[in-house]
Amino acid sequence: MAKAAESTVSAAEENKIRRNIRYHSLSALYRKEMADHVNSKRFIIILVLVLAMTIASVYGAVTGITSAIRNAASDPKASFDTTFMFLKLYTMGGSSIPSYMSLIALIGPFIGLILGFDAINAEKNNGTLNRLVSQPIYRDSIIIGKFLASATLIAVMVLSTGIAVGCAGFLTSGIRPSQEEIIRVLIFLFYTVVYICFWLAMAMLFSVLTRHAATSALASIALWLFFAIFMSLLAGIIANAAYPVNTEYQQAVNSLNNYNLNINLNRVSPYYLYSEASSVLMNPAARAINAVSYAQLAGALSSYLSLGQSVLLVWPHLVGLLALTFAAFTISYVGFMRQEIRGN
Repeated sequence: MAKAAESTVSAAEENKIRRNIRYHSLSALYRKEMADHVNSKRFIIILVLVLAMTIASVYGAVTGITSAIRNAASDPKASFDTTFMFLKLYTMGGSSIPSYMSLIALIGPFIGLILGFDAINAEKNNGTLNRLVSQPIYRDSIIIGKFLASATLIAVMVLSTGIAVGCAGFLTSGIRPSQEEIIRVLIFLFYTVVYICFWLAMAMLFSVLTRHAATSALASIALWLFFAIFMSLLAGIIANAAYPVNTEYQQAVNSLNNYNLNINLNRVSPYYLYSEASSVLMNPAARAINAVSYAQLAGALSSYLSLGQSVLLVWPHLVGLLALTFAAFTISYVGFMRQEIRGN
C-alpha cells in the first residue's frame, strides 16, 4: 500500500512538473515573440498602415455624414436617416474614401499575413529553430506561442483602431453613442479579430509547408485575392451553369435557386462571411441575410432589429470563421509537429 501511495504521489508530482514546464515554456516563448514583433521594422509598417487607415476612415465618415445632413437640409426631397448615427462613423465613407468597415475588411488580412508568413520558415533558414527545440521546452509551445503572440497583437490593434475611430468621431462631430451602439461596435471588433486571426493561421500554415518566406507570402496573398475577388465570380459562374437565368422562363423558375446557390458558395469565403456579418451587426435596418418571399414579408413590422436578433442572424458566421481558423491552425500544428527540424 505504501509503495502504491508513493507511486501515486510521484506520478501526480511528475504531472504537476510537466504542467509547470509547459506553462513556463509557453509563457517565455509568448513574451519572446511579443518582443520580437514590437521591436521589428514590420511592426512600424503595420502601425503606419493602421494609423493611415484610421485617419482616412474618420475623415471620410465625418465628411460623408456632414455632406448628407447638409443635402437633406437644403433639398426637401433628400432624406437622411439620423438613427444610429454613431454606427455611421464605421459604415459611411466620403466621396472617395471607403468606410472603416470596408477598409478593415480589405487591409485587415494583410496584418495577419505580415505577422505570420515567415513565422516558421524564417526560423529554419536562420538556424534559430534548432536552438529553440534544443531547449527544455515542449515543441508544440513554439507554434502555439507564435500564434498567441500574433493574435494578441492583432486584438490590441483592432480594439485600438476601433476605439480611436469612435473617440475621434465623437470629438469632431459630437455624436454620442448609445449603449446598444457600443455593444454592436465591440461585437463587430471581435468578429474582426477572429477574421484577421484566420489569415494569420493561413499564413502560418504556408510558413510551415514552404521552405522560403517569399513563397509563403505569395501563396497567402494569392489565397486572399481568390477569396476577396475571384470567389464571387466563380460562385456566379457555377450558379448560372446549374440554374440558368437567360430567358424570362428560366428567370421565373430558377431565380431563387440561382440566388441561394450563389450565396451558399460565396459563404465558403471568409471575406464574404465577415462582410455579411459586419453589415448586419452595424446596420440594424438589415432584417435578413437570405432571400425573403412576399409571404414572409406579409404582416412584418417595418422597424430596426434589436441587438439580440442581429446577433442571432450572424452567429453562424462567427462559428464558420472560428472553424476555419481552427482548421488552418490545426493543419499547421500537425505539419509542424511531424517535421524533422534538426536535419534542416
